[in-house]
Amino acid sequence: MKKLKYILLLVIITIVGCTDVEEIVYDRYAAKDFYASPAGSDAALASVYGQIPGNWDGVGYAGADNGWYDLNAMSSDEQVIPHRNTGDWQLEFARLYIRDWAPDNYLFNNTWNWLYQSVYRANTSVEQLVLANAEASKIAEAKVLRAFFYYLLIDDFGSVPFYTKNELPVDSIPQTSREDIFEFLTSELKTNIVELPTGKGGSNYGRINTWAGNMILAKLYINAEVYTGTAMWSECLDILDQIIDKGGYSLHSGAASSIHPLGSKYYELFGDVCPDDETIWAIYTTADVVGRNIFTVRSLWGSDGTLLIGSGGWNGTVVPKEYVEKYDDKDVRKRQYRYGDSPFGPKPAGFVNYDIYIDNLINPGAEPGAGARNMKFWPAPPISNGASNDFPIYRYADVLLMKAECLVRLNRAGEAKEYVDMVRQRAGLNPLAGNPTLMNIYDERGFELNWEGHRRQDMIRFETFTKGHGLVPEVDDKFLLFPIPTAAINANPNLVQNTGW
Repeated sequence: MKKLKYILLLVIITIVGCTDVEEIVYDRYAAKDFYASPAGSDAALASVYGQIPGNWDGVGYAGADNGWYDLNAMSSDEQVIPHRNTGDWQLEFARLYIRDWAPDNYLFNNTWNWLYQSVYRANTSVEQLVLANAEASKIAEAKVLRAFFYYLLIDDFGSVPFYTKNELPVDSIPQTSREDIFEFLTSELKTNIVELPTGKGGSNYGRINTWAGNMILAKLYINAEVYTGTAMWSECLDILDQIIDKGGYSLHSGAASSIHPLGSKYYELFGDVCPDDETIWAIYTTADVVGRNIFTVRSLWGSDGTLLIGSGGWNGTVVPKEYVEKYDDKDVRKRQYRYGDSPFGPKPAGFVNYDIYIDNLINPGAEPGAGARNMKFWPAPPISNGASNDFPIYRYADVLLMKAECLVRLNRAGEAKEYVDMVRQRAGLNPLAGNPTLMNIYDERGFELNWEGHRRQDMIRFETFTKGHGLVPEVDDKFLLFPIPTAAINANPNLVQNTGW
């Protein structure tokens, strides 16, 4: 019932936010009065939040295809869609995986366009709310959302066009250095996070609260050395401690479950509604209403999808063998991978025996049944062009592992051990035998946060991104940034392409 009410609320707000307000609203209220009201403030914010759920044509943070998620996930080592020797699937995904890309790759352009459309809407929302003298918390919410989009831009593309008012034409917007945007974002976040609500769940579910804002700031700090050349581990640690000490979050149970198809309550974290105990910020999803979550549907093969989830799979995404085999067999997180003649999860008559080995991605491509499949987001109904699983942008396990990383980098590994062990023990593993190394933390992040949009960033920070692995060759440092899309360069003569592209 709570989810149904939220669907109705979000649909109503989105309709209001997208309607011609000159005709529907302004004939009754002055713009200032409207956006100062609770309903008006939410309408101003709705068009910004509406950019986050995954949708077709590369729109959204995660949930659909051909956008930010695919660009960042498939350029990492955790997943790939191979071209099949039956002719299925375009080559762009496999090319991303093996580092064979150019500025005209459409995923770069989709991601760029989505992020700048989101910035534009956030700027509009800020302007509407400021002019209306709306509640400080609503203005802060719009500014923190804008900071989130700019954080994603500098993470992917480095120095990018930067503007906070929609005044200039595209060809006049200056390119601003990654370092300068970083300084703006950290200052903007510190100023506005304190104005956000601290509550979680209920009416705050899916919205930015203080702790989600702090997570964005912590992500900037933990990657500060990559972005600016100056490490900020202590600053990151301070922010993480605020979330740990005051946020009221805890790890969700990893106990056995007789209800979930994968046999563990751990997978409730990736279901219809992300649990409030661990989830800091989630994308609200209901297929064909508010975004979608295609990830397991896209991974399973046609008839196997029909047998397991009642909907045909797309036979797309696979997990490389070397990634799967790093997991301990006792780790409940390994249950998300489906392969072999005795896979985790249901085993109906006629299920597909997926071969974990995959030795060709492009020419002639992989066999239809090659590659382990992923069921982390076991599809929640309704299932239509995807599923209705919500998507966790940030959760508490990430906080604990980020804290452990900062402590190790500050030569305080003894203090870091308990945080790594908390995550490991929830997964059914023993504590580490000794103090964690950076590689221990890197691996644990890979086990815990795979398919959640963090891996490329982690690989860059831990200096593994350009190294060869599996079918991927070693590459040079130009690949640490994506190229600015060709269409963006053509549209704005102020832009200078990233080095090497």
